[in-house]
Amino acid sequence: MEIQNCDRPRMTGSDRKSHHSEKIKKNLVTRLNRIEGQIRGIKGLIEKDAYCDDIITQISATQAALNSVAKILLEGHMKNCIAERIQEGDCEVVDELLITIQKLMKK
Repeated sequence: MEIQNCDRPRMTGSDRKSHHSEKIKKNLVTRLNRIEGQIRGIKGLIEKDAYCDDIITQISATQAALNSVAKILLEGHMKNCIAERIQEGDCEVVDELLITIQKLMKK
């Protein structure tokens, strides 16, 4: 991949779209629907005064599921969006990616 001159005008997040295949989108939506169910389950455990350790275990599982969604999105973002923008000469995207990774690592 040849990196061009990095003087491309910066686009805002609302100007850009992702390039996910229908298969990836379906996978992500399925995972998010499952996570939504897990959240409702956690709420139900709290409402039923379930044992704290059981609730924490469910929260941990939900966080792991969200991390899996983030990993899938990050991989696609790096392989498609980031690579494309670098090829177009937008080197600011590297700083954006670093900020995104820092946000993910805080969790």
